[in-house]
Amino acid sequence: MAIFEVFRQERKGQPFAHAGSVEAPDAAFADAWAREQYGRRGESEALWLVPREAIHQVTEWADEFDLKYRRVDGYSIKERLRIARERAGTAAA
Repeated sequence: MAIFEVFRQERKGQPFAHAGSVEAPDAAFADAWAREQYGRRGESEALWLVPREAIHQVTEWADEFDLKYRRVDGYSIKERLRIARERAGTAAA
């Protein structure tokens, strides 16, 4: 048995949201079971089924995505200037 995560789109143009999971022996059975659980009453425009083992969690972020300047409490211009000066070799002795 495999676990499939179900994502549903409520209306056309809206983002997909996690709806739940189904346990099934194969993808065809998971498709039928998900349609029965999340689409039979017309509450979903579309469904995505993803095997749980295919989902990859991202936990490490590159420095290029370090956007602390967008948060009021996370940006220190003095600290950033000190680090830049040290890298450039122009820091005050």
